[in-house]
Order: sequence, then C-alpha cells, then structure tokens
Amino acid sequence: MGTPVDPTPEIVQEALRAAANSPGYPTTVGLPATRQAALDWLSSAHGVTGLGLDQVLPVIGSKELIASLAVHLGLGPGDLVVLPELAYPTYEVGAALAGARTIATDSLTALGPERPALLWLNSPSNPTGRVLPPEHLRKVVDWCRERGTVLVSDECYLEFGWEVEPISVLHPSVCGDSTDGLLVVHSLSKRSNLAGYRCAFVAGDPRLVGELLAVRKNLGLQMPGPQQVAMAAALSDTVHAEQQHSRYAARRGALRSALESAGFRVDHSEGSLYLWASRDEGCWESVGWLAERGILAAPGDFYGAAGARHVRVAFTATDERVEAAVARLAGSGHQAETSSSWPSGVR
Repeated sequence: MGTPVDPTPEIVQEALRAAANSPGYPTTVGLPATRQAALDWLSSAHGVTGLGLDQVLPVIGSKELIASLAVHLGLGPGDLVVLPELAYPTYEVGAALAGARTIATDSLTALGPERPALLWLNSPSNPTGRVLPPEHLRKVVDWCRERGTVLVSDECYLEFGWEVEPISVLHPSVCGDSTDGLLVVHSLSKRSNLAGYRCAFVAGDPRLVGELLAVRKNLGLQMPGPQQVAMAAALSDTVHAEQQHSRYAARRGALRSALESAGFRVDHSEGSLYLWASRDEGCWESVGWLAERGILAAPGDFYGAAGARHVRVAFTATDERVEAAVARLAGSGHQAETSSSWPSGVR
C-alpha cells in the first residue's frame, strides 16, 4: 500500500549502532548536527537557502506532526483548515482533533471571504502524484500571507519527481527572501527506507517552529538520540538515495505500462510513489477487478469524494512483487496463488 520494503541503507544502520549507548534524555529541539544536516540537505538538494538552526525541528515521523500540528499551533473551534480536494486523510484528522472546521478544495476563489487559520499543500501529491508548478505555489504563498493564514506544505515526496521537477515553497523563487507564515514537512521514510525509524523534520518560519518547540517540550515529544544520529547520516549521503530513486523509477515504469495495457488511464502521477489510475468506473469496481488478480490497490474515495473513480497503486513493493503484478495484469498466472500465500506488498 505504500510501505518501504527495501533495506535500510547500511550507512544509516552503522550510525544507529554507533549511537546505541544513549542513556540520557534527548532534547526536543534536536542535536545541532542533525538540524544542520537537514538544512544542508534542503540547500544542496532543493535550493532552500538562508535558514538557521532555529528554523528546523526533528519530529517523530511526519504523520505524528501532521496529526498534531493544528492543536500545537493553538487552533480550535471557529478556526478553518483548508485541505487539498484529494488528500492524505491525516490532514483532516488533525483539524478534527483541534475542533476546527475543514474545507477540501483546490480553488482559492471558492473560499470567498473566508480567512483560514491554516492551509495544507501537498506536492507531489498523495494520492494523485500531481506536482504543483512554481507559479501556483507563489500564488498560494501570496494569498496566505495577505490573510494571515499559516501555509504548511507536506513535501515528503519532493525527491520523487518523474516528469517534472518539484519545488519547495521555501525556495527563494517561491517565497522570496522570507519564510514568514510558512512551514514545510519532510520525511526520510521513502527517500531512505526509514519508516521504521520515525525520522522527519519541520522547517520554516522561526516563530512557528519556536511555537511548536515550546509545546512539544512540555509533551515530551523527542526523537530518540540514536535516531537523530541516523537521520543526520541519511541526509548527508546521496548515494543510497539515488539508488532508491532508480529502483522506484523502474517499478513505476513497469506498473504504469502494465496498467495502461490492461485498460487503465493514469492521470497526474508526475511525482510521488503512486499511480493514480482509472478505468472510468467506480473505484470499488476497479479495486475488485484488481483483487481478483491478486493485486491490492487503494480506492480513490479514501482520499476524498473526487477520487471515486480512481485507485491509487503504490510502486513501493519489491521487484518480485511488482513483476508478479505485471504478469497478472497481462493475464498470465493470476489465479496461481491463494490469498493465504500472498506476501505483503502488492498482493
């Protein structure tokens, strides 16, 4: 469904082992070396420059941050949170925990005179793989600043652009020379196969980062010290990331060709680790058709009503499982295995 299956890089495992003797409490703010590694990676990989150590905070996986962000920033009843029309469900969960209202829309004009407290962006998108162009991001940044809306960009798939190059909202060409009102969320789960380590970080407006830090200190939300060292090692190494990128590119190409040959249309999907596929039928019909062939996909309506005629197909399964799915889509051997013998991943 989207869980990394390839080995955690050896350089990261070595760093974790070397830091295993960690008897003291970690700090919520994080090790200076870990925060600097995040800033160096943002600069070298994504052209985000000029940030200081007070503008980045390690967090215990991106989902934890996303789910708690509205509460930690003090939102509550009467506040409005805007979500993408098709979105990772945890954005809405986080708003619900704060008691805030939500509107799911991709149109700023549809909001009329509303002044949201918080607006989520996600590019490349989960589930659609859509990549927002720089001019659109600039428009959203300006719109939010005019209204005093906090803009949070979930950039967990920023390194996975296949047909276009994704860009961060913290890039100077998007936000100018200021991070005011902006936060970005990054995760190492997919880039470095660290889903089990729970390594992520948030960066941006020092005032907002400081507010998150003040709250999280009191809640004991601290990334363990060995994981902080491992995260710094992962961010500082590009070799494993390039290798993983190549693996996903090959899996993506094989699955896309197989889905299209089987009568699916793939929409968007220019980034992320998913193919947004449709046969112009209800998503549950497509889920059932794929399940009959031993392939597990997510129904599009999990992510919003607008996804009712699509399925999300992840290409994070092993090469062997992807090859099996391709063969089954081609009509060969799809009845050969029973559900009790299917391994995890693409089933």
